[in-house]
Order: sequence, then C-alpha cells, then structure tokens
Amino acid sequence: MKTQFKTLLFSMAVIAFTACHANTKKQTANYAQIEITDPKPSKQYIKVALLLDTSNSMDGLIDQAKAQLWDIVNELSYAKCGTKTPDLQIALYEYGNDRLNGDEGYIRQVLTFSEDLDDISKELFSLTTNGGEEYCGQVIQTSLNQLQWGENPDDLKLIFIAGNEPFTQGKVNYKDASANANEKDVTINTIFCGDYKQGISSSWKNGASLTNGDYMAINQNRATVHIASPYDDAILILNQKLNKTYLAYGNIGKEKSALQAEQDTNAGIYSKANAVKRTVSKSSHLYKNDKWDLVDAQDDEAFKYENLKESQLPEVLKGKSIAEIKAYVASKKVEREAIQKEIQDLNSKRKHYILEHKKENANGLENAMTKAIKEQAKKKKYTWN
Repeated sequence: MKTQFKTLLFSMAVIAFTACHANTKKQTANYAQIEITDPKPSKQYIKVALLLDTSNSMDGLIDQAKAQLWDIVNELSYAKCGTKTPDLQIALYEYGNDRLNGDEGYIRQVLTFSEDLDDISKELFSLTTNGGEEYCGQVIQTSLNQLQWGENPDDLKLIFIAGNEPFTQGKVNYKDASANANEKDVTINTIFCGDYKQGISSSWKNGASLTNGDYMAINQNRATVHIASPYDDAILILNQKLNKTYLAYGNIGKEKSALQAEQDTNAGIYSKANAVKRTVSKSSHLYKNDKWDLVDAQDDEAFKYENLKESQLPEVLKGKSIAEIKAYVASKKVEREAIQKEIQDLNSKRKHYILEHKKENANGLENAMTKAIKEQAKKKKYTWN
C-alpha cells in the first residue's frame, strides 16, 4: 500500500510539473520507469495572426491598430506559462482592398510571423484603404496555409479577423476554414466593425464559435483614448537613454537603428501617452533585436564575435580587441537593464494612476483582443502577472 501511495504522489507531482508543458514526453507504467525525455520543452509562443479589412470604410480600424499595438504588446508581456515567459509572434494580413490581386482573393500577406516589433509597427503604418471584395473564409484559409503555426501544444495560436461585410462572401466557405483551424489547434476570433446584432446575422459570431473563439463588435471609428500620467515625461527621457544602449552592427545595423527611431516617432504621432506605451514595450522581454544589436546578439548561443568583420562593427568598437569589445558590450547590457527596470518601475506607478483616473475604457480593438487572449490562454494554463 505504501509503495502504491508513493507511486501516486510521484505521478501527481510529474503531472503538476508538466501542466503547461504538454509536449514533455514521459512513461508512466510505474514511478521507477517515469522519464522526462525533454526536460527543456521548446520555447512557448503566443502566435497572433491579425487579418485586417483594408477596404474604404476601415480607416478607423487601421488607426486603432496603429494606436493600440503597444497596449496589446504590453499586456502580452505579462503572460506566464508555468515559470516561463512565452515569446510573441505577430503576422499581418490585409484583405478586401482593390489594389490587391483579385485572383488571390484580394488578400496580401503583409508580414509573416515575426518577433520584430519595429517591423510590425512599420507594416501597420504602411497600410492604406481602398474599396474591394472582402472574403473572410479565404483570408483565414490563406493564413492557415502560409504561416508556420508549429506543433507545440503549449503555444497559444490565435487568429483575429476584423471587418464589416458578411462573413459568408467568397469562394472559400468559412466553415471549411474553421475545420482546418481546429486541426491546427488555432482559435479564430472575429471582430465585427459595426452593430453587434448585425455581426451575428452576417455570421461573424458563428465564424468564431466554430473554433470556440470570441465574437466581438466594435465601433471602428471611435478614437483611441490615451490617458496622460505624471510619469510620462520621465519615461520618455528614459527612452532616449535606452536608445543609446543599442550597438548597431552588421549589414542592416544602421537601417534597423533608423527604423527604431522612426517607430518611436510614429508612436508619438498619436499622443505622448502612446509613445510612453511603446517605451514600456521596449523595456520588456518581447522587444528583441539580436539581428542588429550587439547587446541582444551576445545572448544568442550561435553568435560569435570572431565572425564579425571590422567593417560590421559600430564606430565606437572599431580597432578594439575582442576582449575590449566584449567588455564594452557587457557594460551596455548592464546600463540597459538598469534603464529598463526604471521604466518598469515608473510604469507600475503609471498603471495605478490610470486605473484611478479611467472613467471608461473605449479602446475597442485593444479591449477585444486582450480580453479574448486572456480567456483563451487559461485553457493552456497561462497566467498573468
């Protein structure tokens, strides 16, 4: 009896350990044979494919996406899968625009799954609207076919499709696309831009329910609400200091450094508060630039200083030995982490201030997405800090 009891306790411990690691393999014939064959499960991801209607009536929706990107990223930065912090990948599609290829269903993959938040921001700001045919089933199926969704059962895989025409249009039946989504463990969430009941009658709600996703209706023309706080100026000053810790290297270093500055400017176009939200995103683990920044690159096991040519180094490091370069990069890493902590500390005070002064949260796209993500993440045992 004691042996059986020990076996039961041990088995329960293993199950608890793997609650958010479904891909961990084990044998359970008895406790002596239990073996964790993958003690370090592959990295968890929150994968979000954003499918945006860019027909004439959707200018407000695109503006909301641009203005609320950093709010969404910041919410996702607090997600946990057990003791791990999942990374974020976002893909972007536009559909329903006459400028797109009609033979392909007026659909364009703007960006495949990417962790580069600056690229995502850049592509959002590149979107423009024009009249067209809106084929929801086809754009969903296209994203399922083209994107690398992966097979890690711990990944949270979500489609968000937003638009305002009947969900039934086009040659691809949305029910068939939903069946394929279920096979890939992808949840479809629908955001109807207009009246809630009209979205139901035009099958947007059914389009979500077939994969146990959420149906939401928003006013796409409502302006994004940004609440200023007493901490905003200090955070923006820290953003300037943060940018100085980046050491651009390689063939794309200068270009990507310029892109970083450009997206800082784009965020500020909407308001100072929005620029603050982007700064907060840049202080999180989701903002990574290992392809062009030496501070981030040094954390990659595949990165070797010995492989860098003198011409690929930033001016401040040219002519220095590898030991000197490593020491300088290490000092910038310490400096960056200190700045990021300051930003996070100020942001905690900022969030508390906003909660006290927020009368109504009117940010439609942001609310719709973060609410759905959090609810669906519970099924994967994700938690929020």
